[in-house]
Amino acid sequence: MSTEIQPENNPTDRQSPGELIRLENVTKRFGANTVLDHLDFSVEAGKHVTLIGPSGSGKTTILRLLMTLTKPDEGTITVDGQQLFPAPEKQVREVRKQIGMVFQQFNLFPNMSALRNITEAPVTVLGMPKDEAEARARELLDLVGLADKCDARPSQLSGGQQQRVAIARALAMRPKVLLLDEVTSALDPELVAGVLDVLRDIARTTDITMLCVTHEMNFARDISDQVLMFDSGRIIESGPPEKIFSEPAKDRTREFLSAVL
Repeated sequence: MSTEIQPENNPTDRQSPGELIRLENVTKRFGANTVLDHLDFSVEAGKHVTLIGPSGSGKTTILRLLMTLTKPDEGTITVDGQQLFPAPEKQVREVRKQIGMVFQQFNLFPNMSALRNITEAPVTVLGMPKDEAEARARELLDLVGLADKCDARPSQLSGGQQQRVAIARALAMRPKVLLLDEVTSALDPELVAGVLDVLRDIARTTDITMLCVTHEMNFARDISDQVLMFDSGRIIESGPPEKIFSEPAKDRTREFLSAVL
């Protein structure tokens, strides 16, 4: 017989006003490798936070935890005052609806048009009427510059166009939080700028909270309210982009930035 994990009675007690995401004492191990080491940080609603640091420092693991693709070994994760972990499965599903993610790989359904790729989750997960979902999808395709590609299948689109459809698909769920995991890493260099321009527009024109993992430092400087520097599963430095990129306090941050800028 399985025992259902109960959430704490008042998960909002420790949350500051305006906080949307909070990770407390979060530890994640893969075998003997500790990827996140008693991590604590929070993100305010409407803010754009970028995670930087070397590969393997735990950045993508944070996004995977928020997407419930993996679970922490220790600690708590709270989103909009509701615990995501530990929590009963029903609560996890409800909290998870508030979170959208754009992955490195586009992961579009190859047998579906761009329009249906975007409408599938709102209709099946949110129960949105098909007509409403399609109207929303057309608006989003227009937003990402693909209004004329509604009927195109992924194989008929460039990599940059597929990633823009993936961005529209994430936005179709009307998430409060948008997670971006190295969204340009699989693109040819000449396609990167178009995708980043779309994300800049979203950052400027919506109130969506964004948590971004990227090696595109100019993009991070442009859109971020706060930058977190990770190393070995810990945040070693944080601050506004002008401080982190122009006057980093830590030698490790300066070393990392000198290698990627």
